[in-house]
Amino acid sequence: MLDVFAPIAAACDTAIAPEHRLPVAIVGAGAIVDVAHLPAYRAAGLDIRGLFDLDADRAREVAGRHGVPTVYASLDELLADPGVRVVDIAVAPAAQPDIARRALEAGKHLVCQKPFVPDEATGEEIIALADRLGLKIVVNQQLRYDEGIAAARAMAGAGWLGEVTAMTFTVNITTDWTPWPWLVRSDRLEIMYHSIHYLDAVRSVLGDPEHVFCAAGRTPGQVAAGETRTISTLVFPGNARALVHATHENRTGDPEASFRIDGSEGSVRGTLGLLYDYPHGRPDTLEVNSRALPTDGWLPYPVTRRWIPDAFAGPVGSLLRAVAGGGEPYPSARDNLGTIRLVDRLYASMDSGRSVPVE
Repeated sequence: MLDVFAPIAAACDTAIAPEHRLPVAIVGAGAIVDVAHLPAYRAAGLDIRGLFDLDADRAREVAGRHGVPTVYASLDELLADPGVRVVDIAVAPAAQPDIARRALEAGKHLVCQKPFVPDEATGEEIIALADRLGLKIVVNQQLRYDEGIAAARAMAGAGWLGEVTAMTFTVNITTDWTPWPWLVRSDRLEIMYHSIHYLDAVRSVLGDPEHVFCAAGRTPGQVAAGETRTISTLVFPGNARALVHATHENRTGDPEASFRIDGSEGSVRGTLGLLYDYPHGRPDTLEVNSRALPTDGWLPYPVTRRWIPDAFAGPVGSLLRAVAGGGEPYPSARDNLGTIRLVDRLYASMDSGRSVPVE
């Protein structure tokens, strides 16, 4: 049966062809750049020209650890470097829109982090600027490129599950928010900065929902100001439904991070290994049970890569292919506005206690 997985594995491939590789500079030298962006980009063979961070000592430390040749003295110096074609912005979300505008005006293609923008209007403005300048933006919603998620999506797309009717994420973990003081203070937390990954992955399979409902809460004694427990229900046209249930105050040491896609002809189920021992993690697991193949029960898919750092090569690779050959990267800034809209409607539901349409 393993030969049937060949097209699925091909659909998950994040390799970047040498002819597509353009020089990249990174704005930000935080932990995620250190453990994910730089290792993934190096493994993909990208030319990392340099990085800049407001904390110059931190920038020099990270650059030295990863062999990055240049630490820029300022953002202006980075943007003025004619050798840099792509700027990866990896900073706190509030700072990202202004840096994105400046980088576009300097003629750079962009990798932006999630959440791409604080609201749809800002997103439309930045997308219009990129379009006017003939530049491209990819949003680093890299869970789409996690091998377990990408393989499950490919199986659904290949018809192995028949008509997809349900997609669920169940995440019950302990998260220490204190390394990011701005997150601890944020009134919007779990949906905006964590479940946005799962919601975007749902959209990558099912598209945009028609209505959503979200209930959220806090746990007595938690440090964070915002919500840390959420249940989000998404209703799609036809028969499809989705559920994202996430809690970050697991105090019993038995983490769970699982997902499942069900259809009329079968199901896939798996785990997100990263969340069982963050940030080190373990490999994902994935199994498929399909009458369309058929599989004779649950058939394991051999997952070989991890969410961190491997999936981080996916969005930047898509951007580079789009720059070289035309078309849009995956997910493009325009696509990601759908995820921003979904997040906004879930907060509207949370605040009102009612189901909310997603226009």
